Amino acid sequence: MEILTDNALMLQVKSGDLDKLSLLFKRYGRSLYGFYFRFTRNAELSEDLVQDVFERVLKYRHTFRGDGKFVTWLYHLARNVLADHIKKSKKAGISTDIDEKQDVLADLSVPGEAKQKEEHLLLMEMALDKLSHDKKELLLLSKLQGVKYKDIAELHNCTEANVKVRVFRAINDLREVFLKLQAKGISI
Repeated sequence: MEILTDNALMLQVKSGDLDKLSLLFKRYGRSLYGFYFRFTRNAELSEDLVQDVFERVLKYRHTFRGDGKFVTWLYHLARNVLADHIKKSKKAGISTDIDEKQDVLADLSVPGEAKQKEEHLLLMEMALDKLSHDKKELLLLSKLQGVKYKDIAELHNCTEANVKVRVFRAINDLREVFLKLQAKGISI
């Protein structure tokens, strides 16, 4: 069986072969879910946002030209879905502050070193949540989702060098926030 590229699949979806959308969903559904979950810390909401993205893929399939990477076009839609969700939440008066939703670990659930690593990871997530939306998005895309700087540059309409500088600054800000939280002795 021939394995089709993402662009080839999307071009088939664009031309009316809507069954190919399920292959794209299989390839990117989990990645998008992870992207959204790291923003919202809400599994149900993250699933809904992924569905919204693929509804938009279907709705706006006519805008896909195929000259760029599909993943860039997909994350452009994903960013718009997230921005729309945030706007709707603010208008409805729903809090989107993730800091209010902190997981509590039972002291006895993870022994010794593993517990320390888990606490370190949760502290890192808290620090990530304290960054601005743009910095958090850059770090999630580049470091956790594995999107290449070139594709992020296209997504943000800037140069690859600009993305590298912004990611570097975001990492430094994350480190600074993490160290402040650690110094405060924030317990999870």
